[in-house]
Amino acid sequence: MPTNAADAASAATPNGAAVKTDAAVAVVIDGVDKHFGQVQALRGLSARIHYGRLTGLVGPDGAGKTTLMRILTGLLEPNAGRVTLAGFDVVRDNDAIHVASGYMPQRFGLYEDLSVMENMRLYAQLRGMDAGRNADLFAELLDFTRLAPFTQRLAGKLSGGMKQKLGLACALMARPKVLLLDEPGVGVDPVSRQDLWRMVQALTDEGMAVVWSTAYLDEAERCESVLLLNQGQLLFDGPPQQLTAQLEGRSFRLENVGAERRAVLTEALDLPSVSDGVIQGAGVRVVLRAGADTAQVQALADQARVALAPVPARFEDAFIDLLGGGPGGTSTLAERLGPVELGSDIAVSCRDLTKRFGEFTATDQVSFEVRKGEIFGLLGPNGAGKSTTFKMLCGLLKPTAGEAHVVGLDLRRATGAAKSRLGYMAQKFSLYGLLSVQQNLEFSAGVYGLEGRTRRERIAEMIATFDLGDWLSATPDSLPLGHKQRLALACALMHRPPVLFLDEPTSGVDPITRREFWTHINGLARKGVTIMVTTHFMDEAEYCDRVAMLSRARLIALDTPDALKRSAANPERPDPTMEDAFIHLVESADRELEAAT
Repeated sequence: MPTNAADAASAATPNGAAVKTDAAVAVVIDGVDKHFGQVQALRGLSARIHYGRLTGLVGPDGAGKTTLMRILTGLLEPNAGRVTLAGFDVVRDNDAIHVASGYMPQRFGLYEDLSVMENMRLYAQLRGMDAGRNADLFAELLDFTRLAPFTQRLAGKLSGGMKQKLGLACALMARPKVLLLDEPGVGVDPVSRQDLWRMVQALTDEGMAVVWSTAYLDEAERCESVLLLNQGQLLFDGPPQQLTAQLEGRSFRLENVGAERRAVLTEALDLPSVSDGVIQGAGVRVVLRAGADTAQVQALADQARVALAPVPARFEDAFIDLLGGGPGGTSTLAERLGPVELGSDIAVSCRDLTKRFGEFTATDQVSFEVRKGEIFGLLGPNGAGKSTTFKMLCGLLKPTAGEAHVVGLDLRRATGAAKSRLGYMAQKFSLYGLLSVQQNLEFSAGVYGLEGRTRRERIAEMIATFDLGDWLSATPDSLPLGHKQRLALACALMHRPPVLFLDEPTSGVDPITRREFWTHINGLARKGVTIMVTTHFMDEAEYCDRVAMLSRARLIALDTPDALKRSAANPERPDPTMEDAFIHLVESADRELEAAT
């Protein structure tokens, strides 16, 4: 650790990298333009990134975040302007850039059929290092990332959080001065994200410049400085608290709305005075537009017979407001549906549901019931068994033991009939990459037996609802992530199923698109569609009527979001968040398991 000005120029990171202090500029971005054909990805962008500081890079889908990251790493050349990193020009000094920077790409880029240690050795060799002479560095990185017990595990068998830690270890291999992380929190549970934050904080404390690109605005709020992009332009550059302060006095919550909260949110979002709104447990949080008074939302609160209370502004409020506000509250998709009719009030149920893969138990005696029209959340750390449970309930995996029913059909005997009554959006985008968007829609309609006029109308409806018209001839792999997810949801909803399974449907998409998705989900639930959803966004869990928490394959909690938050309250934390509740429940279950063994 540097102790005086003389030491400041040679501060060391936990892996021994010598970098400058936060008084110096690590990256200079000067008037950068980048276009791909007619698409202008970056427009006249100028900014400074400092050593010893965590800088967040945020913006909606297509804002230019990944393009900027790739320019900083020397993988793309700007069409105009200049970028220097650690004093090197990213175009002229390209080889030096690869030494001075560490880059962790948006998608897991390591070799899944190699072990943790084999990936680290390979990465060292690719960086021109002698892997045989760096045992101490490997040991330090493994200790830093807490991967030491897993060196022989295949990378493909790691949880999402552990994959990100391995990616971080490899990015730090060359002792970089600037670390570039492209959405490292995507698909990572809150417990693993805490570990990532711990590691990044240690790096910045020792003087490294870290850039963290993110779609999670709670992550952006924890950064010391934020670059907010939209359509390739820089809208804000500074501490997140500075932008949040502009929303002072404009954030309110309708308290204890209860069962009517989805209807109240829909009405609130359609008010001219409201810029944004979300569900928070039993309440509805709204943000007023600049210059608007509280008259309209107060009238809505009076109509619902609930209190309207001011609440502190969040960075997310300011972000959505700066982009012009969120989407409206009415789902055109749900408006076309009639009320769902089921023969029972229970749409989905499972009893002692268990799945083993050899000696590994992925789901262990899980039991619950989901009511018609309920939004039911399934939460848990990476590897807890959420996706396995989903696949069994969708008839895609056969349980080792136990039973499951969907719309009254036993999945052990009527798998085909049950599949026709449900829609499934998988965690990983699973449509056909060799088919165009139009062909994927046609294929999905055919799979669900839609023909003639009905088939044409449903496809046209999905194209209009999810704004896919400009992408019909494109392949899914060429779409922006938000449009990929829209296409996947469109295909899952093509046959208007009464039960919908959504496995991390908004992972990695920007907050505007996430709100669009939840407008549709809320609208479908109001028509009686039963929705089961997994998510790592804890604010999304607030939309759920009830939440089931899994950890180590077992069900550890089942209650409303507000009740789960109350369970985590203590004198030091009297008003816990959903993330606090998640971490509290998982850590408590781990302690109980360790005590029992």
